[in-house]
Amino acid sequence: MLELQGLSKQYPTGDKALNNVDLSVPAGQVLALIGPSGAGKSTLIRCINRLVEPTSGKVTLDGEELSGLRGKKLKLARREIGMIFQSYALVDRLSVMENVLSGRLGYMGFWASFLRRFSSADVQRACELLERVGLLEMLDKRADALSGGQKQRVGIARALMQEPKLLLVDEPTASLDPKTSRQIMRLLVELCREQNLAVIINIHDVALAQQFVDRVVGLAAGQIVFDGNPEQLDEKTLTLIYGEEDWSATRESDEDDDEATPDPLATIAKGAHP
Repeated sequence: MLELQGLSKQYPTGDKALNNVDLSVPAGQVLALIGPSGAGKSTLIRCINRLVEPTSGKVTLDGEELSGLRGKKLKLARREIGMIFQSYALVDRLSVMENVLSGRLGYMGFWASFLRRFSSADVQRACELLERVGLLEMLDKRADALSGGQKQRVGIARALMQEPKLLLVDEPTASLDPKTSRQIMRLLVELCREQNLAVIINIHDVALAQQFVDRVVGLAAGQIVFDGNPEQLDEKTLTLIYGEEDWSATRESDEDDDEATPDPLATIAKGAHP
């Protein structure tokens, strides 16, 4: 289980990106983090794995406090936290297989890591994950030859190669078309439930979150303003999270747009699932 207690982040300018956040995420739960730009979503997940240093508060994973770890202890703790990036963060010149295997580098000694000498068990596991994400036939293809959806699938497989207890996902569908976005979310949620991982997904597409996740947490100005089931995301709740909006006008505008690509918030306001 992941536990955050009083987590805050204040920058030298005095701006508070996070303000006294308390949050618990049990193993096996997929949580979507939503909110307007600047609400603190990305800062929150980066404070968890210490890519951003919190100003105060505690981060605890399965009883181990991560907040004060340094050096080797921090490196060991990070092995248990997988990260999937919006920009994929693949090494373009490496093959799909090599990118997936890089998820094991944190478990290897210096020379084995430097020379990229992976065990046969690691190679077998990488093949299994590539088959699971539907890319086994592309294992020798360079990463820069892949589509956006394929790159995200490689990122998912690489994160799972770490055998993490917690998975942090930053805008996994931001650069993808609607169909590919649903495929990636479905795959991500299925894999995480299979492996009983605690998952936090920072996502702008509220309708997509409502369709797939177990729980939604809404952030505004660095504070949690909503924590509940996806079904509770009605107009009043969306206004609480995102601010005032004429949802009826949004619906009317949406009717004039291409019906194949409805506005996500308008879809939720209608009470529909994509």
